[in-house]
Amino acid sequence: MPGRDAPQLAGLIEEAQRVLAICNACRYCEGYCAVFPALERRLAFDEADVHYLANLCHNCGSCLYACQYAPPHEFQLNFPRVLAQVRKETYRKYAWPAFLGAAFEWNGLIAAIATVAGIALLFMLLAGDSSRLFAAYSDAQGAFYALMPHGAMAGLFGVVFLFVLASLAMSFERFWSDTGERVAELVAPPALSGATWDAAGLRYLDGGGDGCTYPDEKPSFARRRFHHLTFYGFMLCFAATAVGTIYHYVFGIRAPYPFWSLPVILGTVGGLGLIVGPVGLLWLRHVRDPDLGDRTQTGMDVAFIALLLLTSVTGLALLALRETRGMGVALAIHLGAVLALFVTLPYGKFVHALYRFAALVRFHIERRRPLPETGTD
Repeated sequence: MPGRDAPQLAGLIEEAQRVLAICNACRYCEGYCAVFPALERRLAFDEADVHYLANLCHNCGSCLYACQYAPPHEFQLNFPRVLAQVRKETYRKYAWPAFLGAAFEWNGLIAAIATVAGIALLFMLLAGDSSRLFAAYSDAQGAFYALMPHGAMAGLFGVVFLFVLASLAMSFERFWSDTGERVAELVAPPALSGATWDAAGLRYLDGGGDGCTYPDEKPSFARRRFHHLTFYGFMLCFAATAVGTIYHYVFGIRAPYPFWSLPVILGTVGGLGLIVGPVGLLWLRHVRDPDLGDRTQTGMDVAFIALLLLTSVTGLALLALRETRGMGVALAIHLGAVLALFVTLPYGKFVHALYRFAALVRFHIERRRPLPETGTD
């Protein structure tokens, strides 16, 4: 992370240490999520501990409404907000390559839309004259591959995918190294399976059992359900791409695929999930209590959700228009949305999933260790 950011992070760490110390003394909220059992294992909190606890937090908000030291109390304790602020700085701190960590500052909705528009325009220009772009192609002619050869499309996205994968892997490794845990512990079956189960079921978006106090003080499972639709919609779309790749390279079955084929069915169901889920999350963000998060992250959060939504909408539109004159423009916009989503994954809100999963693994590792001076958990 650039040196100019160090004072800001240092101030956040100091405030987080104050908040964690108060919470550790009170312990009223210990049943809400994994953060409180984890902090209660510590008598003091160094910077690595703060990073770990901040990313273990799921921002369900229950602790804020239950806190007797929240504003207007003189302690001015807002546990979810300070941990959200620390999380944002950890995104920048662990980014790889490091100099691209500054991208978190400008990764907002306007930047996302401009990126999509720029990439879409480039694809339109590469298509050649307008007669090609606005021509109708049948599935027998390859539909969208008539405008861009499969090899060129796969090569471009393959290079981007490999870079994104390397960047996310290096960022994950940097975060894990700072926890002080060994790699062997990361892949140990008990901790890994426990963290996977928690993440797949969004266990800690239940606010202790009654649901998140999100978007306001009334407990609700709405956030959990919209997250499920978004996550599993994304995974179904990824599965559709994977199956299509197997069809092409293993069985020699080339796209476009029939509407009843497995890749199209997976993509359609996943695409619908990626519409309902993001729309719900955007609505919840719009109506939520502003005290629940860090206002400076709004642009980054909204940009990521909007790109997911745009990718899904344009993908379904492309499916509907693939044998019409509107296919060329739909293809350019969809490819722009997908590529913009991919290139921003390591430098946007998506990285919280990496660090939160790593924090969950560490939480399960710690649960199997003796408590300091008190025996076993």
